[in-house]
Amino acid sequence: MSTSVGAIAALVSLVLTGCTAGTGTARTASPTSNAKATTAGTKLTYAQDLRISDAEQHLVALCMRKQGFRYWEEKPLSLEESRPLGYVQDDVAWARRHGYGSRISAKEDRARLRNPNIAYRASLSRSRQNAFDIAMDGGRDAVVLTLRTPSGGTITKQSGGCARQAQQSLYGDPEAWFRSETTVNNLRPLYVGKLLRDKEFKSAVTAWSRCMSKAGHPFPDPDAARRSTREHSAEQNRAEEARTFTNETRIAVADASCARSVSLRAIGERREAHYVGELAAQYGHALDTHLRMQRDALTRAEHLVPART
Repeated sequence: MSTSVGAIAALVSLVLTGCTAGTGTARTASPTSNAKATTAGTKLTYAQDLRISDAEQHLVALCMRKQGFRYWEEKPLSLEESRPLGYVQDDVAWARRHGYGSRISAKEDRARLRNPNIAYRASLSRSRQNAFDIAMDGGRDAVVLTLRTPSGGTITKQSGGCARQAQQSLYGDPEAWFRSETTVNNLRPLYVGKLLRDKEFKSAVTAWSRCMSKAGHPFPDPDAARRSTREHSAEQNRAEEARTFTNETRIAVADASCARSVSLRAIGERREAHYVGELAAQYGHALDTHLRMQRDALTRAEHLVPART
């Protein structure tokens, strides 16, 4: 089975950037895939992926209001705050402003706790709560989608109500979208171990570690550097949080600077593309379908909501 260069590129950088297959910037596919360019376009940027998500929220809100319920669209973060992070983070300016994103995560947590939709549902009578749930996702009578993942697990999802209608409007076929998204988003376990053991990538991480040690931050790899910034009490006063964030920012800036100086992202992406290319024969159809449905959804989303700023 052959798959498109664009579809393979849509999977590359999942480990390195922390993106889902629909986020991050376009990359070049590995020549080891022996793939044909059968699907037009490249992977979506994270900004485009957010636009689809915002459009889905918008469609759910419209549907719920038609069902007689109030519903608030959720957009807690700016475009910059929504930037995905992963194993390699080499944007020094972003690190200087946000560190590793601890304050952004805290902002997200506050937004979840203050979600007006949860408070609104809780204010309803039991019968109205049941009606709300049915309107939202179909309730107990909704279709349950099930798929075995490439790594051997099983994922199930309830598909009904306004949530299903929103996906129908964006993707055309909720079942096909569930199958392709679940498959593509669960390919990482098949190759991440190979990538982290890859000789060239390990050599780049070692060079990064030497750079960090010279900067006064002796860590073996980027993950260890990031974990070190989380070693503090969950309950901090303002002064403690400020000191913690200053330390986080200092390490994150050094991390990003060293990653850039040793080309850790470029090397990692090239080796990741190699291992992703090895999956094309078995998972090419899912990759192609996922990319095609994403781009179709983006076209529809662009007519529904503005780009996030």
